[in-house]
Amino acid sequence: MRAAVCPSYGPPEVVRIEDLPSPELQPGQVRVRVGAAAVNFPDVLVVADKYQISVPPPFVPGSEYAGEVTEIGPEVSELAVGDRVSGTGIVGAFAEEIVAAATKVNRVPDGVDERVAAAFGVAHRTAYHTLRSVARLEPGQRLLVLGAGGGVGLAAVQLGAALGASVTAVASSQEKLDAAASYGAESLVNYRDGDLRSALREALPDGADAVVDPVGGDLSEPALRALRRGGRFVTVGFASGTIPRIPLNLVLVKGVHVMGFQFQDIDPKELRRNEDELIELLRTGRAVPHIGATFALDDAAQALRLVADGKAIGKVLIEFGTH
Repeated sequence: MRAAVCPSYGPPEVVRIEDLPSPELQPGQVRVRVGAAAVNFPDVLVVADKYQISVPPPFVPGSEYAGEVTEIGPEVSELAVGDRVSGTGIVGAFAEEIVAAATKVNRVPDGVDERVAAAFGVAHRTAYHTLRSVARLEPGQRLLVLGAGGGVGLAAVQLGAALGASVTAVASSQEKLDAAASYGAESLVNYRDGDLRSALREALPDGADAVVDPVGGDLSEPALRALRRGGRFVTVGFASGTIPRIPLNLVLVKGVHVMGFQFQDIDPKELRRNEDELIELLRTGRAVPHIGATFALDDAAQALRLVADGKAIGKVLIEFGTH
């Protein structure tokens, strides 16, 4: 099979295309012919060995995919050859085939395109669990989303609007803000146009109820200041490459809550509820990922570079052809 391979840690350009043996199928696993794989910022970090989990090279990068089951291993009864599935993992998705535990893949709902399924899992699940179980967003509340043109940010805009919130989107270009507006953002702020703190005060004179921050860096403190008293600030990641230093006096004086998102911290009952709600939003077309760019497998390094440079709008896909 053909696959993108990271032979040693480094920038996206270290990734090259190789012919590899098909992965061996173990009991409890299924083999999936990959139709599309999504590129996420953590993929860039894994290649650079800057992620929270280190994967020894050489390895096939890629954490999110969708495709068709072509073989089932012993002890698998819940799936069959021909089923369309999607899945996530740390690595392995940027290849024509992947093997995964049957319990770690999900059937793609009828009527949902394979490309949509590949782009949906990581960003939309992160955003929805963040909004529902950490930020505790309620209808009518004011949501501020940083990095609103990226995968998680744009998903948070769309899902926040679907949950009935008034969404203020912050991004680095008019093109990204236009995308956020098309998914339900009511107020748009380009942080490159001037003083972000003043712009947020104007956009949210009564303060935001919740902030979702997948960016970090210089954007975090102005967003924290934009919260109303008792508001919730949820950090999701640091796509800027800089971990911010938050003045704790702001937390004390404003009485705000600063929280981090991790899947393992969500209550299992809430996790199941959120997943069911999210799949229903996908099935009914109320939550659809924005696919801003697609690449062939041969151009996997270019796809990673687009995400690494923060130039992607929504999700970036690697396509392997239709099945």
